Parts: sequence; C-alpha cells; structure tokens
Amino acid sequence: MEIKIAAAIIIGYILGSIPFAYIIARLKKGVDIREVGGGNVGALNTYREIGPVYGLGVLAADILKGVLAVYVAKWLDISLAWVCVAGFAAVVGHNWPVFIKFKGGMGAATVIGVLVALTTVETLISAGIVILLIAITRNVRLALFALVFVPVFQWIFDKDFTYIACAIGLLLFIGLRLFINLRKELAKVSNKKNLIIDKEYTAWQTKKMQNNLEK
Repeated sequence: MEIKIAAAIIIGYILGSIPFAYIIARLKKGVDIREVGGGNVGALNTYREIGPVYGLGVLAADILKGVLAVYVAKWLDISLAWVCVAGFAAVVGHNWPVFIKFKGGMGAATVIGVLVALTTVETLISAGIVILLIAITRNVRLALFALVFVPVFQWIFDKDFTYIACAIGLLLFIGLRLFINLRKELAKVSNKKNLIIDKEYTAWQTKKMQNNLEK
C-alpha cells in the first residue's frame, strides 16, 4: 500500500508539473510565458499574451491535470484521504513545476480539476458562480474566491467529511496564493480602484485588444 501511495503522489506531482502554458507560448510565439504579461504560467496569461484559443486550451489542460491525478490515485485503489493528497500534489506540481525550475502558476485550474474529479456536481455549480462573477466584475482572481461554495454544497449534499476537508484544504491553499498576489497588486495605487470591478482590463481581453484600446 505504501508503494501505491508514493506512486500516486509522485504521478500527481509530475502531472501537475507539465507546464502547458510554457509549452504553448514557446511553440506559438517563441516566448517564455514567465517573462510576459503577469508572468503567470497559467491559462489567463496565455489567453491575454498568446491568444484566446490557446488560453482556453491551457485552461482545459490544467484542469485535466487535476482530474487525471485523482483518477490515477483512485485506480491505484488507495484511501480517499490519500487520493486527496495525490490531487494536492498535482496542484503543488503546477505551482512549482520541476520541469521549469519550480516557477509555475497559481494552481486554480488544477484545483478545479481535482475538485471536479472528487465531487463533480458541487464543483460545477460553484464554477457556474465563478463564471457569473467574472461576467459581472471582469475580475478573475476575485471571482475565484466563489469556489468557497464547493465545501458548502458538499455539506448540503451530505458528502463524506473527507471530501469537505479536502476541498477546504485545497481552497485555503489557493486562497492564500491569491491573497498574496492581490496584496502585491494593491501596492500599486492604480490597481486599487479595480479591486472589485476591473475597469481597465476585462477578463476576456487579449494583449492585442488592450493595446488597441490604449491607442
């Protein structure tokens, strides 16, 4: 059993470490995604700097990393608690990927993937709220805090406490990452007015669109 647990965690970390945003940016434009835009190795930065189709592709791939980490762990027939640890390993891999010197993204998409694989309905309902908030506020990072509804819906639908604890742990982790990043942004006076409603940069706006608007 110990070997299966170790394998699940290692596989989860390796899956999470695959830097799809970095790969796409290199192949499409020959740039290091860590050195353009916000420097985040994730879907939003790819969307804005490389293109919408590529950004959505990275989003799907990063979600899939979390899903696969959970399903591999389940296939190895380990306990639910260790399945959650394997999922968390995928998130850690995304944030600190071994393949690109441990400089990755925020991990939100991979967290969503893990939660989708664990409790699909509850996560999709919460994701719907996230999308609604993005449409209203145009602020992706703020909208992601709506993922706190995942453990709420898990409790409402009477899920095992392990699922709830796993969701809370993952969301506290990603919430801390988002909070730290938000504090850095608030250090810039020009960003404070966009704390709730982002009036300068819509969630769906690409770099090209932004440059055209600024002309």
